[in-house]
Amino acid sequence: MNYVIRALRPWEHDLLEEFLYQAIFVPAGQQPPARSILREPALRVYVDGFGQSPHDRALAVEAGGRVVGAAWARIMNDYGHVDDETPSLAISLLPEFRGQRLGTALLAALLDRLRQAGYAQASLAVQKRNYAARMYRRAGFQTVDENEEEYIMVCPLLSERR
Repeated sequence: MNYVIRALRPWEHDLLEEFLYQAIFVPAGQQPPARSILREPALRVYVDGFGQSPHDRALAVEAGGRVVGAAWARIMNDYGHVDDETPSLAISLLPEFRGQRLGTALLAALLDRLRQAGYAQASLAVQKRNYAARMYRRAGFQTVDENEEEYIMVCPLLSERR
């Protein structure tokens, strides 16, 4: 499959709402939540005013001329918040593009952008039953906290090498 990972363009920021919905983990055999869930304040922090902060970063994966996935990060008080200097990230692909290593490539590209911008680490929250938790561990994320349903994970971005 031919794909391109690129910066999400400002006029495409409204796509983040769809990818936020796609990022909601739905266990096998369960129905996805109603789209009205996107109005919940706990989810709005991922998309409202995106691009207005200098800490906002977003990438898109494009296949066949269409955006089929997105990964974005911002400093926000979300489920994966660890401190006010660490961007939290979200990532998702349209269902038909999952399982093709696009998510791995997209995550690596976003982590590289955050590293280049000088962030010491990035964080996220992932449900324990979500298969993506393995991808995050392979990318260097480590569990720093957890609750009944989720891991809070951090990925160090800056090495001590000089």
